[in-house]
Amino acid sequence: MTAYHFYTASSLDGFLADPDDNLGWLLSRHFDEKGPMNIPDFQATTGANVMGATTYEWLLANGGDAPWPYEVPTFVFTHRELPLVDGDIRFVSGAPAEHRGVIESAAGDRDVWVLGGGALAAAFADDGMLDELTVTFAPVLLGAGRPLFGGARELRLIEHAVNGEFLAGRYAVLGPREA
Repeated sequence: MTAYHFYTASSLDGFLADPDDNLGWLLSRHFDEKGPMNIPDFQATTGANVMGATTYEWLLANGGDAPWPYEVPTFVFTHRELPLVDGDIRFVSGAPAEHRGVIESAAGDRDVWVLGGGALAAAFADDGMLDELTVTFAPVLLGAGRPLFGGARELRLIEHAVNGEFLAGRYAVLGPREA
């Protein structure tokens, strides 16, 4: 069965990006690509990616002349026209549940990586399509920006580690948090 994972980085005060959608604070920090809870090992388990339009646009704006960084199909949730680059990129709109079949078919026998943002991850959780949340916390406080996640959820810690300057935690997503 396909599992959905939101794997992301956050400031300690819970922001994915600063108010200008800048990730300079993140990219200036040391993270060991061979250390615990690293991205390459995680990516080896994924057969499809999903992301929002802002994440897609950031990747295009900051990728330079490099080719599209993902070899697996990528579904971009958007309500507007976006430029298409070489790669298996599929633009979709609507609720995640409307696309579950095609996303899982594209992933094959592997899992789905929800790259971002936090609002999209929350929409996947709302549709019962978010199994795990992995956050690598950087030692920085941004004060404002794009929030890590939308909505109240119950989580259970599965794993934790220190990688470079980051404190990483992997959590099972249990469901909505009742007041």
